[in-house]
Amino acid sequence: MAGDSLTLRKPLTAILAEAEDGAGPRLGRSLSAVDLVAMGVGATIGAGIFVITGTAAANHAGPGLPLSFVLGGLACALVALCYAELAALVPAPGSTYTYAYATLGELCAWIIGWDLVLEFAVAAATVAVGWSGYVRSLLADLGLHLPAVLTAAPGTSLPGGGTAWFDLPAAAIVLGLTGLLMRGNRASARVNAALVAIKLAIILAFVGLGAAHVDPTLWSPLIPENTGTFGEFGWSGILRGAGVVFFAFLGFETVSTAAAETRHPQRDAPIGLLGSLAVTTVLYVAVATILTGLVPYRELDVADPIAKAMDVIGYGVLSVAIKVGAILGLTTAALTALYGQARVFYAMARDGLLPPVFARVHPGTRVPAASQAVIGAGTALIAALVPIRILGELVSIGTLFAFGVICAAVLILRRTDPERPRPFRAPWVPVVPILGILTCLALMLGLPGDTWLRLAAWLGLGLVLYFAYGRRRARRVRAGAA
Repeated sequence: MAGDSLTLRKPLTAILAEAEDGAGPRLGRSLSAVDLVAMGVGATIGAGIFVITGTAAANHAGPGLPLSFVLGGLACALVALCYAELAALVPAPGSTYTYAYATLGELCAWIIGWDLVLEFAVAAATVAVGWSGYVRSLLADLGLHLPAVLTAAPGTSLPGGGTAWFDLPAAAIVLGLTGLLMRGNRASARVNAALVAIKLAIILAFVGLGAAHVDPTLWSPLIPENTGTFGEFGWSGILRGAGVVFFAFLGFETVSTAAAETRHPQRDAPIGLLGSLAVTTVLYVAVATILTGLVPYRELDVADPIAKAMDVIGYGVLSVAIKVGAILGLTTAALTALYGQARVFYAMARDGLLPPVFARVHPGTRVPAASQAVIGAGTALIAALVPIRILGELVSIGTLFAFGVICAAVLILRRTDPERPRPFRAPWVPVVPILGILTCLALMLGLPGDTWLRLAAWLGLGLVLYFAYGRRRARRVRAGAA
């Protein structure tokens, strides 16, 4: 019986019933398809477009960087199609966790849920540390300087000697966004939409101004000759560049966590997922094309490549606006990551795998306020104390792991529940999900070995918690429901 509980699947009928009115603590349904597209763009257009474009061009793809973004977008499209089918079929909180519970059983659902905790929390902390760096740079441009000991993780060497205590700006932005999210979905959605609009205006201004000054000779050769090392230019560089920039697209996953809080989830979830992916892919390709046409690709290995391009064409005054755009981009990325994690906690607690406090919904705001508060405090602590290098290494592998599970879930549900009406059907099944799984696996295998060790350690800790607490309490919750 113990073994059976590990593979026990949660019926789709039960999941759908919990999402309906009158079935336990409920989240509010106030978001629209436009809100979801804005959420996806807000989550995806962040550090990637302002930083990764430069480093990927300088170290891997050269002027062929737009090809890397096209490949990365196609890889994400495979996963997004699978996400769209599941989000419309199972419009319930928890995203990948919920889909895994319905297809792979309780133990796998726990592993995925625990993996998502790593993905969302560490992603939010990573973005917050990057936000801190851009804010410090912008304040320095204005002649303002924060105490150096309060601007980096403990032990970080400071230019003037000594070491930092903690990263105060990083913690502050996490706590501020947590407070906004606790006010309710409509308030946070309005703020996110406004920030996304400003950010897109800045990016489009860069594309428009830069297009008039591009030097076509900088695009030749489009694919520089390989240096003899895999991933350093040539077609292998295009492929490695796709792996690097792939992580710029990861934010669209947050859209699926919001499916249960939309007014028309069967229609809005696919629009939000595929719409946000399409918008961000076009923007990334456009920025990469203009950027490599303004600055020799070897000179783009800097933290602010777009600001550097503005300096090259004589619009250095706009570098401040670029930094503002980067700050807004990072703000919306952190906001959506914190939002997504709270919904995963909510779903796991409702099933009994986490303490019940995380499943409590505030009667006024209709959001899991206690879950959001605890997550915000923990993420702020991580952002203040852990260096960005370690944080960044932890995000990618966890996300790819979850993406692979999404593709597998589509295959399993097509076999185990083929007659259930699907408001959106991923095309060319099983080819699309199989290609999605293989793509995620290939990118995971390309990550460093210590990243795999950290993932294994995190999942090992999660298994201890599951067998010590989650499994027994989940049994009691199921018994009570029966």
